[in-house]
Amino acid sequence: MKEKLIYILFKYKNAFATDQEQLGVIIGHKFIDLLFKYKNAFSTEKEPLGAIIGHEVDIILNVKKPYPPLLRRPAYPDSPRSREALEVHIKELIDLGVLRKVGHNEQVEVTTPVIMI
Repeated sequence: MKEKLIYILFKYKNAFATDQEQLGVIIGHKFIDLLFKYKNAFSTEKEPLGAIIGHEVDIILNVKKPYPPLLRRPAYPDSPRSREALEVHIKELIDLGVLRKVGHNEQVEVTTPVIMI
């Protein structure tokens, strides 16, 4: 893998090099070393959102009544096309671990409607 990156670097070295080609090669090698040193921070096919652990964000929702007027509106059906598109995105977010399904008997304080724009 590292050799492949070095090959790509030399193939496109003009994008990295300055007027002094040797300086460009040195910078390129340092760049590749940095990429490999911190490779766990970048996204991969298995971890498309990156793999940084320990920097989770807690989002605190205000669940006090009265709820905002937009959350008190009755639901209306979306078109089948919109629903299919939405299901694809929701499945992707579930697969990535961003969302999770809530069980039918699970107690949750807040659920939010999906608003199609």
